[in-house]
Amino acid sequence: MAQAKLRADAGLRLTPVRRRVLEILLESHRAMGAYDILNRLVADGYGAQPPVAYRALDYLVAQGLVHRIRRLNAFAACMMPDRDHTPAFLICDDCRIVAEAPATPARQALDAAAGAVGFELGRINLEATGLCQNCRAAKT
Repeated sequence: MAQAKLRADAGLRLTPVRRRVLEILLESHRAMGAYDILNRLVADGYGAQPPVAYRALDYLVAQGLVHRIRRLNAFAACMMPDRDHTPAFLICDDCRIVAEAPATPARQALDAAAGAVGFELGRINLEATGLCQNCRAAKT
């Protein structure tokens, strides 16, 4: 698993549940809700209690391996876990696939706008919705 290897030197501790949650998100290429992830964990023989999924997700988010997609109340694997970055999440309205795009220019513009009014930004969560290439093609 590339993400685990990238972060091994930083003291990443992937328990079997954490590892499986990350694998599930990497397999899906879609944002998944905690209960969808929990259902997959149960099918794999892990515990059926919601805290099992939520604890793993909280840890993976804190480590930068998973992003929370607030608009969907869901989670997606980080596509750039080896570096600090400002992602923009592009969410397909039809299939819920989530693309992660670099948003450094948007971050810089927001920092400048905030600075102009005496505000310092912390964390930014950029999300946009539309149609992915496959869903657009299916509609034509």
